[in-house]
Amino acid sequence: MRISAASRLCPVLVCLCFVQRCCGGAHHVPTKVPSKNQTRLANGETEVHHRPKRGWIWNQFFVLEEHMGPDAQYVGKLHSNSDKGDGSVRYILSGEGAGTIFIIDEVTGDIHATKSLDRERKTHYVLHAQALDRNTEEALEPKSEFIIKVQDINDNAPKFPDGPFVATVPEMSEVGTSVLQVTATDADDPTYGNSARIVYSILQGQPYFSVDPKTGIIRTALSNMDREAREHYTVVIQAKDMAGQVGGLSGSTTINITLTDVNDNPPKFPQKNYQLYVPESAQVGKPVGKIKANDEDLGVNADIKYSIINSEGANMFSISTDRDTREGIISLKKPLNYERKKTYTLHIEGVNTHVDPRFSYLGSFKDTATLKITVGDVDEAPVFSMDYYILDVYENSPGGTEVGSVTARDPDSRNSPVRYFMDSKEDGVRYFKIDDSSGVIRTTQPLDREDMPWHNITVMASEVDNPTLLNHVPVTVQVLDVNDNPPEISTEEDVIVCESSRPGQLIQTVTAVDKDDFANGQRFSFALPSQLPVNPNFTLKDNEALLLEGFVSRLFLCFELNLISKYSLVI
Repeated sequence: MRISAASRLCPVLVCLCFVQRCCGGAHHVPTKVPSKNQTRLANGETEVHHRPKRGWIWNQFFVLEEHMGPDAQYVGKLHSNSDKGDGSVRYILSGEGAGTIFIIDEVTGDIHATKSLDRERKTHYVLHAQALDRNTEEALEPKSEFIIKVQDINDNAPKFPDGPFVATVPEMSEVGTSVLQVTATDADDPTYGNSARIVYSILQGQPYFSVDPKTGIIRTALSNMDREAREHYTVVIQAKDMAGQVGGLSGSTTINITLTDVNDNPPKFPQKNYQLYVPESAQVGKPVGKIKANDEDLGVNADIKYSIINSEGANMFSISTDRDTREGIISLKKPLNYERKKTYTLHIEGVNTHVDPRFSYLGSFKDTATLKITVGDVDEAPVFSMDYYILDVYENSPGGTEVGSVTARDPDSRNSPVRYFMDSKEDGVRYFKIDDSSGVIRTTQPLDREDMPWHNITVMASEVDNPTLLNHVPVTVQVLDVNDNPPEISTEEDVIVCESSRPGQLIQTVTAVDKDDFANGQRFSFALPSQLPVNPNFTLKDNEALLLEGFVSRLFLCFELNLISKYSLVI
């Protein structure tokens, strides 16, 4: 078989792909032609020794994303080795986007993209190509699958999806201390060019902080950053793609950085000397004043323990720390007495309870101050010489008899005169009275010990110049006994004597009682009344026993007895 030179192309499918690059140029994917066995003749013609194997071999097509031109973007060309250029071959395209996004010229096999594509939404499309005989609709080539890949351009700026950020770092941190790592994302293709290659830089926050351009780690850039001087910082970090080159897209985020506290400040009293007035009437155990040392730190770093470090102050006063206000609360340990001591000097120390050894070079974390306490004179109620009084008086003493006296004085330096009186609500007022100036207590009537041996009264004392200031003291009066009560036979009973009783047999015991104090009584003596006739049948015998109480029986006789005693009456 002989063919002309103009027809030397072998009948193979040619697949052309044109891809527009960022520079605007296009690259042509060469047609891949199957090999042939040919012999060149002397006249320039070639002789084909056998018919070549027909088929099409696909290369991957590329289409540039975000194409904004007025015409459809050329993608590539399909060509079958059966196509003689006479229009007898019809090319058909099917698959993803066929007929809508991608169209093909049925005669030439040219493929165009009719819409602007976004690689970030869809990276590639899978399509199928067919070459049919236009007349017979028979397939000239097997149906083949190929891919159109969307080529990336730098159309997405870096973003910080989690921003803005909040971070903390301890004050006084060393240079290079890590604060936070921020990470930006870029939707562009990281495998193609530099579109997604990000470089970090700091736009705001220098010279205090820096950022690693590759990792996005933010670090401290200055030493000895002091929270007490400045606590809050705003740092703005930029992420730029295209490896930071000119023309790259960028995004930024804000990081609000707060310096956290460390104990780098000792407590300080605002002044070295303080004065405090405390009245002598202040109650023991109650607060009498406050003192405070300032600490610029926060939380536990500002906790202070106060103490009184001199014995004069520590003996009379105590100090504790108010957890909320961090004040030193001064309380009284013992009663104050203006007349004895008018001033006290307290040396007070304030010490941090949580010390950071890293800052020991700054010195001791404590301070001292002196507090001078002035005791105020208070008009106090009179003070009795004793906490209680026990007085005594004999019973039956006439009204007006002196029982005793109480003494009270004004504890104040002016020593005002004192007035005495008794509590009118008490029952004892009926029996006693008190001299309002001397404090002498007297009876108002004779007292009977057997009726009431003890009397409890309350004596009041007040200043003549200030009757509202009162003090009181309990007074107990004992009524002493005198022998003013005769013995009494408590009962009278009949005594029955059997006629068979033997001589000397005890038939009854006679008992007498005396209301007087036992120590005051005498021995009882018993005798038969002299005015009664003597009865030789009975005798009376003293048992020589003293009793506090007893009984008496009557044997047709009546006795007058003087002391509590027991006697036996025998036949």
